[in-house]
Amino acid sequence: MGQLHKRFTNEQVKLLLDGYVQGRISRSEVEGILEINKTRFFALVKDYRRSPATFSMEYQRETPARLSGETEEAIARELLREKALVDNPKLPIGSYNYSAIRDRLQKRGVCVSVNTIIQRAKQLDCYLPHPRKKVHDREVVTVAVGALVQHDASTHQWSPFASEKWTLITSLDDYSRMLVYAEFVESETSWAHIQAAQAVMKAYGVPLGYYVDNLRVFRFVQDRDSYWRKHVLVTDDVTHSGGK
Repeated sequence: MGQLHKRFTNEQVKLLLDGYVQGRISRSEVEGILEINKTRFFALVKDYRRSPATFSMEYQRETPARLSGETEEAIARELLREKALVDNPKLPIGSYNYSAIRDRLQKRGVCVSVNTIIQRAKQLDCYLPHPRKKVHDREVVTVAVGALVQHDASTHQWSPFASEKWTLITSLDDYSRMLVYAEFVESETSWAHIQAAQAVMKAYGVPLGYYVDNLRVFRFVQDRDSYWRKHVLVTDDVTHSGGK
């Protein structure tokens, strides 16, 4: 099996990849025509989806042994910029987005892989290992779209350029993981949540269940919210005249 770029033109490969992306041809058919394995196939698809108009097999073959000084400086600059965001306790950012760094570098004409960026990140202390997922003590299993909507709210300084915190209210379909509602509000109120629920139900219908976890606006704490509770004497609180 000869090299791909010697057996097919760039346009021929783009035509096949476009057919796969559009659902007109299967993966096995493309692999059979190009005589490539699954790993090579998905590498081509990934590059094609990133930029169909500029896709080229030439980039696939370019593997320079050493990056230039300018490229190394550009990678380091973007990594340190990302580190400043991750280390900022005011921002809800707990991990590095190396794919976004790659995309920003490409816009400046610096083409490197995510793996290369991760290698440099480890050298510059701009890397955090993936934390182990916590085992949930409660698990809700849904079997259909619309069976359960998860509703939540988070208050953060969402941007390093923002001067104040905002609350993001979201609703997520548990089965499809589709985000059915997302809205920023200046302050979290019961009315804001009511409007969110109304918007979801008007657009998608009433779900079978609505899960709010421990969202504070939906919880009643007697010491905190006793102003809203009407205290009435009950029989156990009264001394009976008859005795025992």
